[in-house]
Amino acid sequence: MPPSTKGPQPIIGGGYASSGPWAARLFSNGTETCSATIIAPTWILTAKHCVSGGGLSFRIGSLDQYSGGVVANGVQTYTHSADLALVRLDRSVSTTYARLGQPGSVTVGQTVQVYGWGATSRCGSEINCQSQYLKVADVTVTGACGDAYGGSAICARRGNGITAGGDSGGPMMAGGIQVGVASTSDRQTTTAYTNVTAYRSWIQSIAGV
Repeated sequence: MPPSTKGPQPIIGGGYASSGPWAARLFSNGTETCSATIIAPTWILTAKHCVSGGGLSFRIGSLDQYSGGVVANGVQTYTHSADLALVRLDRSVSTTYARLGQPGSVTVGQTVQVYGWGATSRCGSEINCQSQYLKVADVTVTGACGDAYGGSAICARRGNGITAGGDSGGPMMAGGIQVGVASTSDRQTTTAYTNVTAYRSWIQSIAGV
């Protein structure tokens, strides 16, 4: 079980997630680097800037990035001009998959949840700074913006926490529906999530969902 939420908190603020069957921790050549979601039996959704290192593997469906769940390897990667990537797995994984939003699934001023295993302080993305357990924080949507590659993104301001290094590729959830993929953060007040709802046709054309 995750440790008590007393003391230093994950995501720079926020708290520990109590559930995340769709959550996937991304490893590049054996090193934990990013967060992700599983959206279909053999498909992972994450950020494009998370997959450049190659040698991709994922621990899926466990709150603990070091144990439990299912481990699968990535065998084929598709990237978009925006900060989005789809990775096909070498095996089928049975779990509760992240459901993806459609245009209109999120509105300005809405409080949404962001998840990841990233840094718990402004120490960068160093491995020893990242959380062993999946984290969650509330943020407030401020409007449309650009992602790391100039694609359509959803910007949000800090609520009870903010994303940091290692949270990249993780989901923004609105009412339990994934509407974004973590792209950038100033680790203080603002974060940008590539707008999943704007690229639904691309995702569907590859992953079928």
